[in-house]
Amino acid sequence: MSDQAMGKTLYDKLWDSHVVRQDDDGTALIYIDKQLLHEVTSPQAFEGLRLANRQPWRTDANLATPDHNVPTTAFNSIDDIVDPVSRIQVQTLGMNAKEFGITEFGIGDIRQGIVHVVGPEEGATLPGMTLVCGDSHTATHGALGALAHGVGTSEVEHVLATQCLIQKKMKNMLVKVNGKLRNGVTPKDAILAIIGKIGTAGGNGHAIEFGGQVFEDMSVEGRMTVCNMAIEAGARVGVVAVDDKTVDYVQGRPFSPKGKDWEVAVKAWQDLHSDSDAEFDTVVEMEGAEIEPQVSWGTSPEMVLDVNATVPNPTNEKDSVKADAIQRALDYMGLTADMAIKDIPADYVFIGSCTNSRIEDFRAAAKVLKGRKIAGSVEQALAVPGSGLVKKQAEDEGLDKIFIEAGFEWRNPGCSMCLAMNADKLPDGKHCASTSNRNFEGRQGAGGRTHLVSPAMAAAAAIAGHFVDVRDMLEAG
Repeated sequence: MSDQAMGKTLYDKLWDSHVVRQDDDGTALIYIDKQLLHEVTSPQAFEGLRLANRQPWRTDANLATPDHNVPTTAFNSIDDIVDPVSRIQVQTLGMNAKEFGITEFGIGDIRQGIVHVVGPEEGATLPGMTLVCGDSHTATHGALGALAHGVGTSEVEHVLATQCLIQKKMKNMLVKVNGKLRNGVTPKDAILAIIGKIGTAGGNGHAIEFGGQVFEDMSVEGRMTVCNMAIEAGARVGVVAVDDKTVDYVQGRPFSPKGKDWEVAVKAWQDLHSDSDAEFDTVVEMEGAEIEPQVSWGTSPEMVLDVNATVPNPTNEKDSVKADAIQRALDYMGLTADMAIKDIPADYVFIGSCTNSRIEDFRAAAKVLKGRKIAGSVEQALAVPGSGLVKKQAEDEGLDKIFIEAGFEWRNPGCSMCLAMNADKLPDGKHCASTSNRNFEGRQGAGGRTHLVSPAMAAAAAIAGHFVDVRDMLEAG
């Protein structure tokens, strides 16, 4: 037996540093540093506390903001929310936060927005943390070197009451993308290509670490896009090693450490990377230069192809189960076998969601839209910032004017058309170029047909009225 212990992965380090108790059956009690709350999964959790006559263990370890049900059009107060269920959920979050002493960025607060945008933006998400939220896309926060994942409503209550969670450790997967992405190819294209390669079950039971030069070169916001969709690759957790970009990103944010605490934190964060001799249970390697702009064609994120490809033909699939799945997807999406991706119309365009509603996303889309107009066939194009602060920054940079002049509606922050839980819904039978993360049947609205793309690709589709290779527009200037 070697005298030297084997190196640890980043996930191992994050896990080990938060274990309160380890049981023989493989379960462990894990300490949770931060919980983010929104209006959909928290009401029952707060009611559970109330019924048990409990108080939150640490009120300052929780932060709340409404997002899923919030209208993105102008309105004066919560009372103006038309849908009664949405209105009650938003009201209830505010009342619960006030009763239990939890900070909430409510309606009218410039800091309000999508919870997975707000957390990192405020410095509530920090490297080395464990972080949970009643939302599967909590994996987003792993971009900052945090162990972050979604939880159910009963677990939201458990964390509120105890600041701990019972979990089983996952396996380690490394997704390594070497080299560089080509011009016009974005973080969204990278993660869609990864999902297309490994499938939506590829990461089942694993925490995925994204490594290689592509992710080292990527901005922190780009890493958030990638980690956000780790859940679509079957994993609950996606992480990226901490580096100087991470430290620079969180420095000076409202909830970030200050003064000597900052110096201590930065020193502690230096080890938040996988050791060189760490072993992964699964390793997937790809070449960045081989990734093209992506467009999903079907009803699962793994049904994704290069923009210059053609839709699959089920008769070419030997596996009858897969052939049936392809045919069902084609029927739902209103597509024909062997159809060119570029021939798919973009009736609606949505730029937003916890995947792609940060300032870099709007800059990328605005670069394509500047001086151009959306096609007459596009029935609606929405640009929805992820928070009030993102909206303000975009407006300070004049990006809102570019979107409006091109024919987009410039909206207030919220989850919007990512999911059919508010007033922004995709109509039956319509195709949408969407920067969100899911394209399941009915995700954006009953009968709606979702095509997942990057912000730049969505902007290009808006201009053309159908899917195109954004690089052609970027080269044309």
